[in-house]
Amino acid sequence: MKNPIRIGIYFGLTSGIITTLGLMVGLESGTDSALAVIGGVITIAVADAFSDALGMHISQESIRNTGPKAVWESTLSTFAAKFLFAMTFVVPLLLFYNSLTMAVTISVLWGLLLLGMLSFRIANEKKEKTWKVVAEHLGIALAVIFIAHYVGDLVAILFH
Repeated sequence: MKNPIRIGIYFGLTSGIITTLGLMVGLESGTDSALAVIGGVITIAVADAFSDALGMHISQESIRNTGPKAVWESTLSTFAAKFLFAMTFVVPLLLFYNSLTMAVTISVLWGLLLLGMLSFRIANEKKEKTWKVVAEHLGIALAVIFIAHYVGDLVAILFH
């Protein structure tokens, strides 16, 4: 796989997982509304995919000797990966619409599985200890999830 495409996919996948799970967990704990969570996921899949793609585009343009083709490959692969992976989190929400906690729990497990698999692959590609890379990435993801949950609780307390 070409490096610019790999960079875009890895970034988009990671951002799609972390951002979407944080949003889902925060909205679920703050609103307990399946509609709010579904709307949030779809909105973030679109808006944040464009935002991340533009960020990747500008970042790649700032690197000397990066040609326009490589810039656009990383831009488009970032958008596609972010959008597609973020949208996978809608599936449990639709399947378990009447059990939001179950849907969010399944989404968290799905996201952590994907992130763990990506982390394992990265560690193997770099010939690093897989458990360290996987633990680091999952630890950060879990921190985001827990913080988002408590921020949602705080929002519910302050504005409910």
